[in-house]
Amino acid sequence: MAANLVRAMSPFPKHLKELRLHLCQRSAASQGVRDFVENHYVDLKKSNPQFPFLIRECSGVEPKVWARYEFGRERNLPLSNMSSDQVAKALQMLAEQK
Repeated sequence: MAANLVRAMSPFPKHLKELRLHLCQRSAASQGVRDFVENHYVDLKKSNPQFPFLIRECSGVEPKVWARYEFGRERNLPLSNMSSDQVAKALQMLAEQK
């Protein structure tokens, strides 16, 4: 299911300028985010090679996704204890917002 959502997000809309994933390398709360990155990051970058899709790992950090839009506006969503599919849905939701 996440693979279908990843394909639906490509290419990213013009109003979306950057996506950042913050996650912990070891915590159980970040497992779905780690799974998403392992399984879908390469496909996202191949579909959007110039788009800044950033992965930030830090021990003990709460998993979140940050989206930066036109005019410097930012939004974030917590990703704690989400599955890979739920992470993909959260990314899609942020990508569709304006």
